[in-house]
Amino acid sequence: MKKSTTYDIEILNHRDSLEEWDSFVDDSPQGCIFCRSWWLKAVCSNDFEILTLRKAGRIFAGMLLPISHKWGYTIISMPPLTQTLGLLLVPSSSEKYEVKLSNKMDMMKNLIEAMPEFNHFSMNFHYSFTNWLPFYWAGYQQTTRYTYIIENLTDLDKVFSNFAHSKRKNIKKAEQLVTVGSDLSAEDFYAHHVMTLSKQGESISYRYDLFKRIHDSALENSAGKIWYAIDGQENIQAAIFVVFDTKSAYYLISTIDPDYRNSGAATLLVRDAIAYVSPYTKRFDFEGSMIRGVEHSFRKFGAVQTPYFSITKDNRSLLVKASLKLLGVTGNILRRFGLR
Repeated sequence: MKKSTTYDIEILNHRDSLEEWDSFVDDSPQGCIFCRSWWLKAVCSNDFEILTLRKAGRIFAGMLLPISHKWGYTIISMPPLTQTLGLLLVPSSSEKYEVKLSNKMDMMKNLIEAMPEFNHFSMNFHYSFTNWLPFYWAGYQQTTRYTYIIENLTDLDKVFSNFAHSKRKNIKKAEQLVTVGSDLSAEDFYAHHVMTLSKQGESISYRYDLFKRIHDSALENSAGKIWYAIDGQENIQAAIFVVFDTKSAYYLISTIDPDYRNSGAATLLVRDAIAYVSPYTKRFDFEGSMIRGVEHSFRKFGAVQTPYFSITKDNRSLLVKASLKLLGVTGNILRRFGLR
């Protein structure tokens, strides 16, 4: 355990008991399902560290560090199917604003200085994290991105009345065409996603073994569920996988058969998922997209546009950056012509 002027610095990994960390995740405003130890073990294959600051034995702040090595470089970046990680802070006390802000700045400064050496850093931070100045001063860069969130699920009538007319119309249409089930296996869900993407000339971006680990861990922790819509001819028109804890549900993956894109089945599944998770969690996060068409759809669920920070730093030389960019362009050209 290292020591700063104010805090003890401790690095945790998958071999440590992480119960205390999970309790800290529960308490921190930035804590979410993606920060929990079971999620990290599922998506990182144990290649992660948790950098923590302690005072009097208590965790006051933490930084999640998924670590990978590629081409001899150390990379800290978002694991697949993970929306947000970043930095977690202890809840603010009732002190004066200046004191609270100073304490947070000090904690962030200590965490940044204690970061292990890396060549590239890229991390999405929780939307409640609104002050990235210490990262800016340390040479990091920031891009603002957006998610869409239904903040309060206690009054479902109000939630569903905020759906755009087109969404409510889609639901009524789908109710006449499909039946909703929730017993689809991880294997069948994945196969359906592969099939729907292939119809659109696209390939799936995540491996089955990864999805199976996430799916099984979520079910073991009562933190995830699949819904699917099937018609009278036993065609699965759409399916979604949602994960959730007591703070928020996340619209993690959707698979929609393009042959039935206008049936309204996907909208019906979202409605049913929101209804199901409402007794267990506070909000529903659509895991917002910067893609115009996807953003337009999420907006129509009455969800609130919410900004969050994507923070990066690249310590590689300019020559290496230029070489990697060239390799990326070359790879895209080869893929375009079917040569790779």
